[in-house]
Amino acid sequence: MNARIRPVVMPKWGMTMTEGTVAGWLAPEGGTIAPGQEIVEIETTKITNVLEAAVGGVLRRIVVPTGARAPTGGLIAVVSDADVPDDEIDRYVEAHKSEVVEAGETARADAPRMIAVGDLEIRYGTLGEGPPVVLVHGFGGSLESWMFNQPALAERNAVYALDLPGHGESSKTVGAGDVPSFGDALLRFLDAASLDRVHLAGHSLGGASALALALDHPGRVRSLSLIGSAGLGFEIDMDYIRGFIAATRRKEMMPVLQRLFADESLVGRDMVESILRHKRLDGVEAALNAIAGAAFAGGRQALILRERLRDLRMPVQVIWGRADRIVPARHAEGLPSSVAVHVLDGAGHMVHMEKASAVNALLAALADRAP
Repeated sequence: MNARIRPVVMPKWGMTMTEGTVAGWLAPEGGTIAPGQEIVEIETTKITNVLEAAVGGVLRRIVVPTGARAPTGGLIAVVSDADVPDDEIDRYVEAHKSEVVEAGETARADAPRMIAVGDLEIRYGTLGEGPPVVLVHGFGGSLESWMFNQPALAERNAVYALDLPGHGESSKTVGAGDVPSFGDALLRFLDAASLDRVHLAGHSLGGASALALALDHPGRVRSLSLIGSAGLGFEIDMDYIRGFIAATRRKEMMPVLQRLFADESLVGRDMVESILRHKRLDGVEAALNAIAGAAFAGGRQALILRERLRDLRMPVQVIWGRADRIVPARHAEGLPSSVAVHVLDGAGHMVHMEKASAVNALLAALADRAP
């Protein structure tokens, strides 16, 4: 392959993504781009996200125009050095436009599977190889909420994402339904998956659950990242919690999910339908009601762990979207000096989706600093 000609391929975000649509090119054909520059918006069946350039050079050829689809790993553009002749670009495109490559993945990808965790069945998926990273979603979510994070982190790590009990396709038995019970479920998952010490990242309710595990079993956690986390303050948007549980149709769920994002246009029909499909599974409504009653009793968070952060000895960071309407970003204020705090502009509660590149960089950097 000509090292002076580099492909841009349709990314694979999440284990179920097989194709994407080019929603819009952010860099012009013939323009110079730099590594890390946002060059194209990609629409998946879940959400639209921005693809950043992996290499610098001239965007010589846009192969897939705005509005067109391509399979994951398919050629969508070509970047090259400025002095590469046009006929070489033409030959490269002709030779490679029908190929499907690994879409930037450097290691094996496993389809989600089930694992017995005591009397529960937990769905999880792995991607990549290396020191293990475990990603824990929030209330009402699933492993699919990490679709923009798992592939990037898997370039250097074995990345596990799971459905908590009561969520996704895992068992709907939630026990007490409180934060300690989810922390215990995480511990049992680590044991069942033979994961000794892990880098742990949790979002919202998953953040509080990860924190509970780290406090009770610090030897199992190499680093801890809390993203828009519960457990650091009393406030919680109960209108969101109640609305999520009650919604059974798209027109009811759409405005509820829009509260999760600073950019409400990111919530599309496919995202709504995917969440509603999970909600229609037997036992989901009862499980979510049990969790809400235990973890958010009386309309506020029942368990606050912020003062215990100073007891942790592993590297810890907090990441928040400044426009978070579910758990306010002010919960990141006044934490122990040992905790690194990152509040990102232009993002809401789903900061790891809206600002995926920034969050991925923070997660990777903390893992690198961990002993």
